[in-house]
Parts: sequence; structure tokens; C-alpha cells
Amino acid sequence: MSELLRRQPSRRAFLGGLSIVSSRALGRAATPPSDRVTVGIIASGGRAVFETRQYPSFDNAVITALCDAQESRRLSAKAALEKQYADQGRPNRGIRMYRDFRELLAQKDIDAVYIASPDHWHVSMLIPALKAGKHVHCEKPLGVSIEQDLAALKAVRKYGKVFQYGAELRAFPEAKKGIELVLNGRIGKVRKIYAVSPPSATGGSATPVIPVPPGFDYDMWLGPAPLKPFCADRCLQGSNGRNAIYYVADYSLGNIANWAAHPLDQVQRWADAVGREDPPVLYEGSGEFPTSGLFDTACQWNVRCTWADGLVMDFMDSNTYHDLPDAPHPAHVWGRDASGADITRMPNGSVFVGTEGWVVINYGKVLTRPASLMDSVIGPNEIQAASSALEGIPEGLPKGFQQTLTAGHHQNWIRAIRTGSPVVDGIESAFRSDMVSQLAELAIRTGRPVRWDPKERTIAGNEAARRMIRRPMRKPWQVG
Repeated sequence: MSELLRRQPSRRAFLGGLSIVSSRALGRAATPPSDRVTVGIIASGGRAVFETRQYPSFDNAVITALCDAQESRRLSAKAALEKQYADQGRPNRGIRMYRDFRELLAQKDIDAVYIASPDHWHVSMLIPALKAGKHVHCEKPLGVSIEQDLAALKAVRKYGKVFQYGAELRAFPEAKKGIELVLNGRIGKVRKIYAVSPPSATGGSATPVIPVPPGFDYDMWLGPAPLKPFCADRCLQGSNGRNAIYYVADYSLGNIANWAAHPLDQVQRWADAVGREDPPVLYEGSGEFPTSGLFDTACQWNVRCTWADGLVMDFMDSNTYHDLPDAPHPAHVWGRDASGADITRMPNGSVFVGTEGWVVINYGKVLTRPASLMDSVIGPNEIQAASSALEGIPEGLPKGFQQTLTAGHHQNWIRAIRTGSPVVDGIESAFRSDMVSQLAELAIRTGRPVRWDPKERTIAGNEAARRMIRRPMRKPWQVG
């Protein structure tokens, strides 16, 4: 194992492998203002600002508007992004602010939108954006019900706008190499796959109920979700710093969908390349849900997902994976956990086990057995995986591993809008990977196997799960 770990390039090595180039070399100052893609941000919380702070480093797009149900977030995001433009020496036209995303969509001078809302809003914002003629970059996961996923798939196909799914690991060169090793037979025939995600958090409290702060449009924040009392752990950053939008079933499926979108997307990247046009069709397993507290999404799961040809993917939380005796268990050799201890266990990953070795792709590192696989050269006549990685880092780009990935992924989308080139993570792939989360969650929630009929696009043999294909929505909101 020591040799395996020693030979793998680190995140620092990845960043060091990209040269810092002038903005002009990457095309800055080469795009006439009239040809720049104008972008609006829908939901301007921390994630939205984190991902879009890189826009001022490129001249092929400009942020012109943002919206959020919270006035404080609107003001904070506007200030942060306009400062970023000023620091780059590229003051923009000023970023307009809106409380209601529908007002932003009505603006004729906005070409495209980045949706960074809570999960329960994704599809109910995505479809109106497409109808309004906007290109869409949507955060993962896709929806919070099978009905929503199907509606998103239909809408993107219908309106023909450029859609990018926000799984930025497709911009990580090591992950690309890992997928190519599997595709080109370096581990032999694939005989087993694991998709591993961190578990959802437990805890949180619905009390005390507190007044809605000034400038916080709680009705718009809830949107399609049920009306519930306002409290800190639900609506604000709670006392423990955890955000309920990731762990309350009214707004999310939890990490079985939200965080798991990363490893499932890498599995889907492989599946697309080998011609698997449908997600697995059978889901069997078990899971646990919290029995107390506000957070109520699955905190443990272990679901066997079987494709129509019999290939199996075991999808589970990382705590469950760590207890498996016969699965690859490479140490995660960078970073520290909350207690300050070195991380020595793999916290997440897409694991491909073949007849002659294995490849593990986790967020920030690729590990293989044998270790020499990473030295293997993928030839020009072999299968190449599409990538959204940057060719170079422009001057002034905010530093950081994730910043570099998200910059590449957004730039891939912007180029597709401007030139018609393909995106690396379109709606078909997003739909297929998200369906694994949806169907696995229904299997553990109902306690019975779930069989997916890809032709009829419905669940067979589990009536309780079939009834949950559709999620009730608070009026007047609808899926689209």
C-alpha cells in the first residue's frame, strides 16, 4: 500500500501541472462585449458565489444579475462579485438584484442562468428558465423526485438550450485518467462497482421557533416545500453550522443524492462511454433514517443496484463501505478531519474492480492497484473521456483545487453556448445518474426491492414506491 500511495499525484501536483497564463492568452480582451454570454445567478448563497467568483477571470461571459429570497445574500453576493470584477480590472455593468427568480428570467438581456438553489427548487426553476429561452447550468442533484427528473429530461430535449450538470469532478484530469484506465481495459474486465458517499448528518432541532428576519422572504424560500415553522436549524446556519437544506426531506434526499452525485456521476461517465443507455433496473437493500431531531434523510444505506445484463454496483455510505472486508480500502492520504486527526480512510469514491486490478476515483485523488497503472499512457487510438478541465489557469483566478474545477466546468458550458461544442455533462447523463439516487432511496424507504422499467419509465412490483414517483408540491408551485 505504501508504494501505491506514494506514486499517486496529489491535489497540489494537479494544480502545479497547470501553468499560469495571461488572460489574453486564454482569450480575454478578445471577445467583443456584444458576444459575451450574459449570465444570471439564481440563488446567491455561498455555493453560488464560490463557483462564480471565477467569471471575471474570463472575458467570454459576464454576470449581469442575481436573485435570492434573502436580501442579505443578494447584497453580499453583489458586493463580492463586483469586487472580483474590480480586482481583475474589469468593472462590469453592475449586477442587478431580484428577489423572485421569475423577474430575473423575464430579463431579455440574460442569455443563461446558473441555478444554485436548494435541491427542491432545481427543476421548478430549470424548466421555466428553459421556457424563457435561457441556457442552464444546474447544481446537482437533478431533482427530488422521479417525476421531476423525467420532466427535466423532457424539457431540455424540447427546448434545445445548452444544459450542464454541476458535477465538476469531470474537470479533474486525474479522474479523466482513472476513467480511461477502466475503459481501455487496464484493470481487465469490470466485475464489480462501488459508489460511496459520506452519510447524511443527523440531529438538528425544529425549536425554538423564531421570527422571520427582515429581508427574508420565507414564502419564496420554501417555494414548493410544505409550510413549516421558521427556526434556525431549518432556515439559517444552525448552531452546529450544518445546513438543513441538505438533510431535511422537504428540501432534499440527503447525501444519498446530493453528495453521492459526485461518485455516481463518475460511474455514469464510464457507463455512458460503454453504451449503457439506462440506469440499473433492480434496487435491493436497506438503510436507516434518523428517529429524532429535525434532520430526516437517510443516514445509512447499502443498496445493490443491478443493470439489465447482471452487472452490479453496490451503492452505500462511507461508514458502511469501511466495514466491507473484500472491497478496496486505500488510505486517503491528504487532509485532516474535524478533530485534527489525519484522514486515513477513504471518505468517498467511485470504485471499479476488475479481473486484473482496481481504480478508485474520489474527490481529489485517484488510487489504483497496481500503482503503476497511473503511469500507463492512454494512446491516441484508445478511448478518450471528455473533460471540462482548464488548459491553463488565468491570472487572478481565485486559488484552490475546487475553484479550478468549477472554473473549467463553467467554461465548458460557456464555450458550448458560444460555439455549439458539446458539454461534458448533459441532461442524459444527469438523468441516469440521479435516477440511481431516486430509486435506491425508494428501495430503503419502502423496505422492498424496486424494479425500474426503462421503457415505460415507471416502477414495477412495488406499489408503495410507485406512488412516491410524484412528490406533492405546495400550491401554486408545480414541477415546471
